[in-house]
Amino acid sequence: MIGINNWPSPYQTIGGTGDFLKTARVEKPIYIPMTRRVAVAPRLDWTDRHCRYLLRLISRHARLYTEMVTTGAILQGDRDRHLSFHDSEHPVALQLGGSEPRALAECARIGTDYGYDEINLNVGCPSDRVQSGRFGACLMAEPALVGDCIAAMRAAVGIPVTVKTRIGIDDMDSYEELQRFVETVSANGCEVFVIHARKAYLQGLNPKENRTIPPLNYEYAWRLKRDFPLLEIIVNGGITSLDEVAEQLQHADGAMLGRAAYHDPWLLADVDGRFFSDHHAIPTRGEVVRQMLPYIEMELKRGTQLKHITRHMLGLFQGQPGARQWRRHLSEQAYRSAAGTDVVLAALHKVESAGNINNGNCHAGHG
Repeated sequence: MIGINNWPSPYQTIGGTGDFLKTARVEKPIYIPMTRRVAVAPRLDWTDRHCRYLLRLISRHARLYTEMVTTGAILQGDRDRHLSFHDSEHPVALQLGGSEPRALAECARIGTDYGYDEINLNVGCPSDRVQSGRFGACLMAEPALVGDCIAAMRAAVGIPVTVKTRIGIDDMDSYEELQRFVETVSANGCEVFVIHARKAYLQGLNPKENRTIPPLNYEYAWRLKRDFPLLEIIVNGGITSLDEVAEQLQHADGAMLGRAAYHDPWLLADVDGRFFSDHHAIPTRGEVVRQMLPYIEMELKRGTQLKHITRHMLGLFQGQPGARQWRRHLSEQAYRSAAGTDVVLAALHKVESAGNINNGNCHAGHG
C-alpha cells in the first residue's frame, strides 16, 4: 500500500479506501495561535491540491489556500474534483467566489464538511469573468453585501470566515473608503482580512497587469492594523523573501507570499523555524522529490497525468546546479501519456549528477 511520506506530515496511514488514503494524527504539530503568520496566496490554475501537497512537504505551518472556487462550481459541478484534498495539507483554507449570501453559506457548510480549516471570500479578483458574476474585487463597492455574505457564512459554519481584498478599486482608492469597508464587514463578524496592498482597475488592466502595475501601498494595510488592533491583518502583494516577511510582521499579523513561492517553492524551507519556532530537521530538495513519489504513484492510479503534478515541481531547484536540466527533463518527458515516476527519478538523477544533492545548498533557505 502506498503510504503518506514520513516527513513532515503529522499523519500516519492506517488504511486506504477510495481516492484518498485514510489517515490518523499520530503527532500533534507545533502550531502557534497565529497560524496565518506566513501563508501562500490562492492563485487560479496554480494552487491546486498537487501544488499544496508539495508545499506542505517543505513547510508544516505555512497556511495554504485553494484556488478560488465559485459557488456555482460547487453547487452545480463536480464537487469532489473542486474540493477533495489530502489530509496532510492542513492547515488549508477554501477560497470561495460568489456574492449571494445563501449560496455562499451552503458552500461554506459543504467546505466545512470536506474538512477545510477556514473559508475565505474572494473580494480581490479583478477579471472580467468574475465581474460579470458580481463577485471578486467589484464587491469592494458593496461593503454591506459583503457583510451580509460574511454573516450568512458565519451562521452556517463554526470555522473562521475570512476576506481577501484589495486596498481599493478604480476611483474608490482612499484609505477612508478602505477603512469603511473593513469596518462594515468586520461588524458582521469577520475578524481576519488579507489585504492585497494594490488597488484593482476593473477596466483597462487584465488580471496579470493588475498584479504588477498598480503600485504597492503597504501603509494602508499597516494603518488598518493600527486602527483595528483586534482584527487579524495579513499583508499580500510583492513579498519575495523571508526578510520581507519579517518586515511585514513588524506592522501586521501575517504575510502572504504569492508568485515568489510558486516559482521558487524552496522559499518556504526556513518558514517553520524562523516564524513558527518549529526547528524540525529540514529535508533536502532531493528528499522532497522522493517523498513526492508515493503521492505521484497514487495519483497516477487515479488517472491523473504526471504533467499536472510535475508542473508545480519545476522551480524546486531554482538557483541550484542542475536546475536547468531538471526543468528541461520534466518539461519534455512528463507530457508523455505513459509518463510515470521514472521520469521524475531520471530528472533527479540529472540534478544529482550536477553535484547538487550532497552539497550545503540543498538545505539553504532564503533570508
